[in-house]
Amino acid sequence: MRLEVKSLKVKMHNKQIYVKKILFLFFLLFINLFFLCDNAISSDLKAPRSEEELRTINIYKACKDSVVFISTLTISQDPFDMFMGQERKEGSGSGVIIDSKKGIVLTNLHVIQNASDLIITINEKEKTRAKLIGYDNEYDIAVLQMIKYPTTIKAISLGDSSTLEVGQKVIAIGNPFGLSKTLTTGVISNLNRTVRNPNNFLMKGLIQTDASINPGNSGGPLIDMGGRIIGLNTAILSSSGDSAGIGFAIPVNYLRRILPELINTGKVSRPDLGLVMVDTSQGVMIQRVEKQSPLVGLAYPAEIEIKDRFTRGFIRDFSKADLIYSIDGVRVYNKEQVDEIVAKAGTTKELKIVLKRGSIYAEDRVVKVKALLK
Repeated sequence: MRLEVKSLKVKMHNKQIYVKKILFLFFLLFINLFFLCDNAISSDLKAPRSEEELRTINIYKACKDSVVFISTLTISQDPFDMFMGQERKEGSGSGVIIDSKKGIVLTNLHVIQNASDLIITINEKEKTRAKLIGYDNEYDIAVLQMIKYPTTIKAISLGDSSTLEVGQKVIAIGNPFGLSKTLTTGVISNLNRTVRNPNNFLMKGLIQTDASINPGNSGGPLIDMGGRIIGLNTAILSSSGDSAGIGFAIPVNYLRRILPELINTGKVSRPDLGLVMVDTSQGVMIQRVEKQSPLVGLAYPAEIEIKDRFTRGFIRDFSKADLIYSIDGVRVYNKEQVDEIVAKAGTTKELKIVLKRGSIYAEDRVVKVKALLK
């Protein structure tokens, strides 16, 4: 009897094990079916990518790590503060790595101007300090060098802005409103635009784009569909300060031309007549002649510096100042035209300048000079 009871218990135990195995197999089958269905649903929900979308995605993946986040700290002192307190102001913008071996970053001058501390965030985790090694005030360009940086950083190659056409698709990557590595797309809206920069210089030959550019995008790259830099985003035209679909970029061919000099000397030398000029209703007036100017002793400025034992300053007489009437036979009406002619002439060509003292109706006086590098 005992043997029968024991045998029955063994059978019951075996049966329980068998049932558990069956249940476990059903569980595994259910899990497999669940994941198969989930993958099938996910693949159905995943929208198909067009060839253009895939190209944009691939360009973004290839370039995003070369676009950096620049944080600035500016410390200023209020001269009217009796306690001599300091005001700390933080700012941010974008930059792009153009030389991975030397850690060179290109950005806009207005992004880092007057900053006492520059921090570059490379890939949202790695941060490094940077120093300013060169700038171009006229085109709002600054070149930074990272002090310490990983050897894995990548640079974006420079393209060719001379072949650009209106309607060509472009990509902008930057950090608008502090949102790092934001991508926007658009087209080239026009070429050879002229915009006045924050330092009151006219920047000529700019690329106009409708790719959304907002505060914080400044200094980021404008990229063609080959993944190459064709411009440096620098300005927007907007009444509110936000993107209105009109943005401007400095063409890469200009950047390519000045970068070696900026990196090696810290500045851009340009042909210059050594004059301080002012636009008037009668034309371009010579306000001051600098000491190194080739026009010293040849031109009559509105301001003459006085230096003796008892007095220092300027005597101003606008009624007897020279007006620049024409250069090389070209009538000039504003100082931008003068600068443009001088820039094209360089330092080797002799310029024939017609001056008129006090009025455009005065007698012509012709001087011939060569511009100097400044």
